[in-house]
Amino acid sequence: MDVGFIGLGRMGQAMARNLLKAGFRVIVFNRTRRRAEELRDEGAEVADSPAAACRGEVVITMLADDDAVEEVVLGSGRVIGALREDAVHLSMSTITVALSEELTEAHRTVGQHFVAAPVFGRPEAAAVAKLFIVAAGGAGSLDRCQPLFDALGQKTFKVGDMPPKANLIKLGGSFLIASVIECLGEVVALMRKSGVGPQRFLEILTGSLFAERVYETYGELIVSERYQPAGLRMSLGLKDVRSLLAVAEAENVPMPVASLVRDHFISGIARGKADLDWSALARVAAENAGL
Repeated sequence: MDVGFIGLGRMGQAMARNLLKAGFRVIVFNRTRRRAEELRDEGAEVADSPAAACRGEVVITMLADDDAVEEVVLGSGRVIGALREDAVHLSMSTITVALSEELTEAHRTVGQHFVAAPVFGRPEAAAVAKLFIVAAGGAGSLDRCQPLFDALGQKTFKVGDMPPKANLIKLGGSFLIASVIECLGEVVALMRKSGVGPQRFLEILTGSLFAERVYETYGELIVSERYQPAGLRMSLGLKDVRSLLAVAEAENVPMPVASLVRDHFISGIARGKADLDWSALARVAAENAGL
């Protein structure tokens, strides 16, 4: 299968590399060309534009936000015009429900298919093809994409034929992770200020009632204050929570915790932490506690 891949950040480059390892013919494009050139020796073809990466039956976008996806697909990137009829745009970015709806209709209008398949997992998981993938789209399109999912992740959850549903599920999951980070940050600040060793606290926490990956991963980042390099930047964490709150407002669903987490992201960004890992929410909690 010929696959285009657009967006080679820390997540995207690892994902494109895994497709190459799995034997796919991959045409890559990245705004910073160096990231694409790093894959040439591994068998990738490097495209000069997003449109030039759209020669196959599937093109994957793995971009930072709505603006980037919209520009590449519907704007000057001309992806929608370059994709052939019956091709699939596989969006693995975390985007808003509104943009997912727009892309679904735009591709349908020109005889193409849109599949939303955002992922759960940090760059380390992407590197070893252990992502969790939440996918929605037409049944035939999902079947065509399944070999790609198998090469990229450890499990795929198919959630129906409406792509925006997958995006909403991803946003909901992102909010829950951010909530865990917020709560861990608050309680670790309390432990530190009270003279309890945070590492020992984390060992007890994850060795008993909270023996879960999210507590282990983010708890370790928080107690070690290892906020660089960012798996997901704080600015993107804010973007995800805002996107969820937009849906909540439209559906008249109060989400007071989400509003609190949003405000703490804003506070962290105002203090110069925009490019730190989103687990630096804990640094905001520590500073609020005078630490």
